[in-house]
Amino acid sequence: MPQMRLDELLEELQARINAARGTRDRVHSLLEAVVSVGRELDLSQVLRRIVEAAALLVDAQYGALGVIGPDGRTLSQFLTVGLTEEEIAKIGPLPAGHGILGELIRHPEPLRLTDLGAHEASYGFPAHHPPMRTFLGVPIRVRDEVFGNLYLTDKHGGADFDAEDESVISTLSVAAGVAIDNARLYEASQRQQRWLEANAEITNSLLSGRPRPAVLELIARRAQEITGAGLADVSVPVAEAADLVVELAIGADGDTRRGLVVPVEGTLCGAAYRAGAPVTTVSLAEDDRYTAGPCRFDGMGPAVAVPLGTAAKDTRGVLLLARHQGEPVFTDAELEPLLAFAAQAALALELAERRSDAEQLALLEDRDRIARDLHDLAIQRLFATGMTLQSAARLVQHEGAAERVARAVGDLDETIKIIRSTIFGLRAREEDTGPSLRASVARAVGETATTLGFPPRLSMEGLLDTDVPPQVADHVMAALTEMLSNAARHAHATRVEVALAAASGEVVLTVTDNGRGIPAGGRRSGLSNLEERARGVGGTLTIERPGEGGSRLVWRAPLVAHRDG
Repeated sequence: MPQMRLDELLEELQARINAARGTRDRVHSLLEAVVSVGRELDLSQVLRRIVEAAALLVDAQYGALGVIGPDGRTLSQFLTVGLTEEEIAKIGPLPAGHGILGELIRHPEPLRLTDLGAHEASYGFPAHHPPMRTFLGVPIRVRDEVFGNLYLTDKHGGADFDAEDESVISTLSVAAGVAIDNARLYEASQRQQRWLEANAEITNSLLSGRPRPAVLELIARRAQEITGAGLADVSVPVAEAADLVVELAIGADGDTRRGLVVPVEGTLCGAAYRAGAPVTTVSLAEDDRYTAGPCRFDGMGPAVAVPLGTAAKDTRGVLLLARHQGEPVFTDAELEPLLAFAAQAALALELAERRSDAEQLALLEDRDRIARDLHDLAIQRLFATGMTLQSAARLVQHEGAAERVARAVGDLDETIKIIRSTIFGLRAREEDTGPSLRASVARAVGETATTLGFPPRLSMEGLLDTDVPPQVADHVMAALTEMLSNAARHAHATRVEVALAAASGEVVLTVTDNGRGIPAGGRRSGLSNLEERARGVGGTLTIERPGEGGSRLVWRAPLVAHRDG
């Protein structure tokens, strides 16, 4: 009997020694985990270390960390350990924070369950989800806010989570909160430094006189890099702000988005443009509020649309930034410097417009000088030469020579008329007489480059500003607009050529593209409008199919105003 009692005491002593050793080892593991978590400064790495350390400390088969979104009710980010990439893909979309996961969001206190399926908040697992029974959940607090929650399930060996497990994970969550706060502060300081550098770079670009498209691309690219966005689009208003058009698109198949027309109503960019304030979404591809326009955001998650301007009435466009699904949402801390950056973009647009106006004014002044020089020097000398030839013609006895001199005098007279027409065109002012036909055509073709995604080729010949009557010029512009619109919407072309000529008593407008051509049974409302407009001025419309493919539309009208009847 004494020997048996002694054996029992020895076994009890050994058990207590083992327990003390286990507690010592666990405390040592906890300290190592705290040091490991606190060593990182990158927030994503901090979160990954936290959930890995938590699962290791309590010997859990599965672990997860859910970051609570801005609404305070759902999860915006969900990191897991214990699941393979294949298993995650089979499960489908990551949890949003319902059921047991949402219980910790609603009641941020430690939660320990022996059977999570028996809890009243549980409503089962999605298809292909591994079975889970025991559960331990602990909130992570950063200062005075709940940043997220740690979720741990199924200890190896089938044991339940005990009070010691809860105490260890609660201690780890305190250290995790400090590490997350440090990482966020470090990330904010780094981001602020990058914004300052980007602002300085853009300012230098503006002052160096870089063209507007280059500065816009610089703004969008820097915003994309600093925010970690998967795409960056810049949309500008068209058609009296009824729509927006994507002028610049970077990342995620940008070539397919460039030139797309974006409705103001029913789109994220449209909402930001109309409100003159940033608009965010947790999932750009799945947000039911913004379903208008072509589908072009597959795989995109958190997004923000920032107006380029300081007020709704001054908005010059919208900068759209979107991250891939599963990445963090845009926070208020990120929006503040982004707004200042967008104001810089608006300044770039305004400065480009002012520079364009100054260049236009300089061009007009140069035209005035050229017109004066042509009138005072060239025409006078040509006129004097013509008078001399006319006088000399009387002295020429040879009939052939006299005829040549007379023809030369006629050519000089025609040349004087052309120069006078050119002088009239150079001296025309849009504010007094309206834009000339040449200027209107050049402007219309230039504006179409945004929609097409490339600049069309333009050639003009003849006395367009003097020989083409105003009523015919109006029809020419309407026909050109219709042709370019058809090419942009239906042709899917990579090259468009526009030719306008006034000669032999008619004006001829030709638009050629290398697109898919005009289908035989397709809609012809646009072509009917062109034909009717041509008949209205006594002209014709011809549809040709070049041998190399595409289509060629030739619109003709006489230079003499046509009257029906």
